[in-house]
Amino acid sequence: MRMEKRKFRIGALAKRLKLERFVVRFWEKEFELKTSRSTGKQRFYSEEDFSKFEQIKRLLYKEGFTIAGAKQQLNIEKNSKSSLVIPSSKTTMDLSLITQKEQQITQLNSQISALKEKLLKLSQLLQR
Repeated sequence: MRMEKRKFRIGALAKRLKLERFVVRFWEKEFELKTSRSTGKQRFYSEEDFSKFEQIKRLLYKEGFTIAGAKQQLNIEKNSKSSLVIPSSKTTMDLSLITQKEQQITQLNSQISALKEKLLKLSQLLQR
């Protein structure tokens, strides 16, 4: 005997999320979430759908993302754990890119120090 996954109608899902039904419909459209429908076109949501809506709610309401930022963060979370979006600026920062830039800065600082030493030596030679 096959066990059916639990499905929610939009009202039950909205109640569990503590949201209005129109918000669920809006997010479904905005975030391009595919939900199952009955032959009568009624929406049915799974536990997986509930988790996705809960994640969207957290990003928008608790972490202060815009819809565009939340979409971006969901994409990043889906594809990789090495990137993050900083809610305050809504910009994407790849952690490996940050490390790479820090290494470049260190190299440039070393080159600047070497050039300063050469300039000092040249200055001393010119003063003789």
